[in-house]
Amino acid sequence: MANDSLPDAGIDTDLDIEQSGDAEPRSLTDDISALFDDGKTYVEAELAFQKTRLGYAANNGKSGIGLILAALGFLHLALIGLVVGGIISLIPYVGPLPATMIVVGTLLVGTAIFLLLAKRRFGNVSDAFKDDL
Repeated sequence: MANDSLPDAGIDTDLDIEQSGDAEPRSLTDDISALFDDGKTYVEAELAFQKTRLGYAANNGKSGIGLILAALGFLHLALIGLVVGGIISLIPYVGPLPATMIVVGTLLVGTAIFLLLAKRRFGNVSDAFKDDL
């Protein structure tokens, strides 16, 4: 049975395909030069892409940092409100000066605790870099 049922796709099935007469064969030097030019074009395109991506990341990073600073500003204002509210709520029980002293003393104790924890962390880092000689 022949392959008469297969449609002809216009593909030349001869094994000895000839080149057209007006095309010159390329030399190895031409191929290497073309490869070099293609590589140079690829590197230029990749550098342009990475530069664009870096600019995009930097712009979004700056915006993100600005938003974080704004959030920290609002957090700071909220904590000031908490401190003032704490003082005002303690005034009827102990008076204005003792209320202020209680709130400030509590904040100083908290500050000391956080500083000691930070000192321990920095000490751990410095211990990691000490020579074991």
